[in-house]
Amino acid sequence: MCDECYVERNNHIRIVDDDIRLIPYFPNEEATLKWYQDSDVCKQVDNIDTVYDRELLVRMYDYLNSNGSLYYIEYQGILVGDVSLRNNGEIAIVICKEYQNRHIGRKCILDMLKLAGEKEMPLVKAEIYAFNEQSRKMFKSVGFEQTDEEWFEFRKKMIEENK
Repeated sequence: MCDECYVERNNHIRIVDDDIRLIPYFPNEEATLKWYQDSDVCKQVDNIDTVYDRELLVRMYDYLNSNGSLYYIEYQGILVGDVSLRNNGEIAIVICKEYQNRHIGRKCILDMLKLAGEKEMPLVKAEIYAFNEQSRKMFKSVGFEQTDEEWFEFRKKMIEENK
């Protein structure tokens, strides 16, 4: 990685807490493909019964990165997932299975709500499949409200309170 790239990325790192940092996206398929090779994670996130290959992973990251803010989730110095806030207010998060249920996702979503406030977004939304109770519970715990069978929203008033 070039020195300028390193400095640029470090200037945009979001510090969530002592253990969690959000690192701006950069191509890193060697580290990230394994998260999307887990069929359970792919089912939770995309409701698909297949896993990602490198080509699909690159296309997904290119899309998310060009349509909003995309970060890797670093927990105690290890990349464990990714989180994105698209320009249309849609939020998505993936935590590899070994690091789920440690409140990492909850803390990252709260930080993305702060980012939404910084961007003056009136609404943040998440699509969460009906079978994904773990994610539904987490999003509700930080203030999202269910608005449709698989959609949850966090409105501007709540965003302003999280600035």
